[in-house]
Amino acid sequence: MMLSRRRSEPAVLTPAAKSVALRRKRLRGATRTVMFLSPWLIGFGVFFVYPLLSTVYFSFMKYDGFTAPTFTGLKNWKYVLTEYPPFWQGLGNTVWLVLVMVSLRVVFGLGIGMLVTKIKMGTGFFRAAFYLPYLAPPVAATMAFAFLLNPGTGPVNHLLGAVGLPQPGWFTDPTWSKPALTMLGLWGIGDLMVIFMAALLDVPRDQYEAAQLDGAGAWNRFRYITFPNITPIILFAIVTGVIQTMQYYTQAIVAGKVASGKIGGAGEAFEPGYPHGSTWTLPQLIYNLGFQRFDTGSACVVAVILFAMAMAFTSLLLRRKSGFMRED
Repeated sequence: MMLSRRRSEPAVLTPAAKSVALRRKRLRGATRTVMFLSPWLIGFGVFFVYPLLSTVYFSFMKYDGFTAPTFTGLKNWKYVLTEYPPFWQGLGNTVWLVLVMVSLRVVFGLGIGMLVTKIKMGTGFFRAAFYLPYLAPPVAATMAFAFLLNPGTGPVNHLLGAVGLPQPGWFTDPTWSKPALTMLGLWGIGDLMVIFMAALLDVPRDQYEAAQLDGAGAWNRFRYITFPNITPIILFAIVTGVIQTMQYYTQAIVAGKVASGKIGGAGEAFEPGYPHGSTWTLPQLIYNLGFQRFDTGSACVVAVILFAMAMAFTSLLLRRKSGFMRED
């Protein structure tokens, strides 16, 4: 007995049905993507978007943290930009630290990284010796530097005087306070040293060998081989250094407290920026306005300006990075 079999023919979808099916497929894919990203999206919204919008909102409000905020328009902005002298001094100090400290840290980190990679004996010892200062707590490291650079009893000035060199006031002198903070930043250079060492060890050895056969000197080998290969790492170090220096707070305020002699005591008031406002930074202004003067609205103005500056610096550096990568 023979049974007839019918072959199943695929249903022919109309263009409208195909469009609906395609939209459903895309919607399912987007839903899966959002579900996987939901932990990050929630954290991003709670810890970044909401604080940012709140900061912008309170910058137009009179708010002391205790009473209900009241709208004041641009009054807080006018006060910070025209009636609060420490703002411009703190802005100048922050820009100085970004330009000088970040540049020197990158140069010193790269130089020490190249030096350690060339050492044949005791490499592990020198790596540890240069990296350990980076692990020191910022407060302890700053207090130690304030002791070493004490203009009256510090060993550094004693050594300088013994060889007939000038003895700066360091953290007690407005001219030398920022260079002293820069020296502190260069002392803890271990993080950049490790990053640059990894980049330098990743440069192809055959390129160096070919350059040596062609008679290229040390400078030409660095310029045409080392530098192009580690350019992305240098730009990464600059970007992260700018962001960190924009948030520079602990070392500056601790150095000012130690140098001024006001390092403790319950209820003891201390105005940051010692000496003579030379160590003011924008994060210190936020602390001073928001937690010492209880002027949260003005503190939010400084925070918004700091965020805008960090975004501008970072965007500019990333654009330069894209240009370098296209040239390569």
